Amino acid sequence: MILSRGNLFDVSHKIVLITGASGQLGMEYQTAFLEHGAKVIGIDITKSTGISELEEKFNKDYCFLSCDITLKDSLISCLAEIKSNIGSPDVLINNAAIDSPPGSPMEETGPFESYPEESWDKVLDVNLKGTFLTCQVFGAEMAKNNKGSIINISSIYGLVSPDQSIYDFRRKKGEDFFKPVAYSASKSGILNLTRYLASYWTKDNIRVNSLTIAGVFNNQEDEFLKAYCKRIPIGRMANSEEYNGAVIFLASDASSYMTGSNIIIDGGWTAI
Repeated sequence: MILSRGNLFDVSHKIVLITGASGQLGMEYQTAFLEHGAKVIGIDITKSTGISELEEKFNKDYCFLSCDITLKDSLISCLAEIKSNIGSPDVLINNAAIDSPPGSPMEETGPFESYPEESWDKVLDVNLKGTFLTCQVFGAEMAKNNKGSIINISSIYGLVSPDQSIYDFRRKKGEDFFKPVAYSASKSGILNLTRYLASYWTKDNIRVNSLTIAGVFNNQEDEFLKAYCKRIPIGRMANSEEYNGAVIFLASDASSYMTGSNIIIDGGWTAI
């Protein structure tokens, strides 16, 4: 394939499906693609106020569908509706994920030895099984069409262990707080699922890559920000829009020779 140098990053002809649409980064990714002329479908269990604003602003190019990515039948119904009303997606961004952030029930953020099995199952069900099922349903459709780009969102905690010292300030207050294990395990699984699918679907002209990201600023408490930013070479958390360039790149022809790869954008976290 010979690419024109003038439109390498053009996504205006793409139909882009984004999971976790109501979340902070889901909103960013959707807005970025819409502003670059793509047709976008956002899926999530719940519909946020931001989604309603996107529907109003980009009504002809945007569609939101309620869908549970942990249920294959829900995804199959979602695909059927998308094909009927818009067309088959060219790009799939598996962004949906859950975690146990500060403020979660004590049993979810306590020591590993007492981490609840049901919490493990819940996180793995969304983050890893959900990505597996979404790839299975929408990737199969891409294979039929002999084209597609799948972008799986991972995390620095899928590459390296969480730095538990960041939470010393909580333990000094008497809280038995640790970053839980399930999120890390799920995001590590995303990386090898990506490699597996990249090699499996190469014959069908589907590229599968991952994007590994670091923490995003969202008005976290000052003590956490101080500890986190001290640990990261760039000295701050990411702004939510700073990952948009990477997903546009991976969705576009600019990355046409790229599959099975992992882009790391982490402010230098994994460099030290």
